[in-house]
Amino acid sequence: MQVTTEEIIYPCSDGQPMADSTIQYKLIVTIKEGCESLLKDDPNVFTAADLLWYPVEGRTDISQAPDVMVVFGKPKGDRRSYLQFREDNIPPQVVFEIRSFSDSQIKMNKKFSFYNRYGVEEYYLYDPAQNELTGWQRIEGMLEVIEPMEGWISPRLGVRFELGSEGLEIYRPDGQKFLSYSELDEQRDLERRRAEQEFQRAEGEFQRAEGEFQRAEEATQRAEEASQRAEQEAQKAERLAAKLRELNIDPDSI
Repeated sequence: MQVTTEEIIYPCSDGQPMADSTIQYKLIVTIKEGCESLLKDDPNVFTAADLLWYPVEGRTDISQAPDVMVVFGKPKGDRRSYLQFREDNIPPQVVFEIRSFSDSQIKMNKKFSFYNRYGVEEYYLYDPAQNELTGWQRIEGMLEVIEPMEGWISPRLGVRFELGSEGLEIYRPDGQKFLSYSELDEQRDLERRRAEQEFQRAEGEFQRAEGEFQRAEEATQRAEEASQRAEQEAQKAERLAAKLRELNIDPDSI
């Protein structure tokens, strides 16, 4: 008798949209790309958005798709889902959720329970409608609420959280703010315009310097010509004096 084991298929989609609004989508992309840019030089940090995470082998019914998740200790690369049991059993250490207008409190409670149970170290939940940010940090095996959240610096990421008048703001350790694609594009345009202005100023300075050099060169040439004329006059005077002496005439007496 030959025993065969059917391969377990872990779905790569939960059938739910990535975002329910443009605000939620913009924040998810901004945070994901911000984290990826922050950690781009570390080959062993995996960052993903809206990717299904399966913590238990064989249990396709146990999964969650964080809006953004960061996994330290696993290489970058494409994945259809994050199968923790095939990733050295390393869970995402940092997760972000952006609450949508349709998310019920029961749904949010279930997400918290999932992250608490399966090893998340830092969990950040932002509600755009209320401009409220809540965070939890794992302490002695449990996710404990962070107080206060304003100005909090993530132990894992090193980023700082602020709530501005326009919503959530996240700052890198070097002080640079996480920017959306449109903000990055605007910043690039601004830097390009500044670079063009600097180039134009430098070009103007070069042209002025070149003009000054040409004038100095012309003045030097005029001085050399005057020196040559003076030398010629001196030689002429010396020849005349010699001629007068030949005639027994003292040049100094004239």
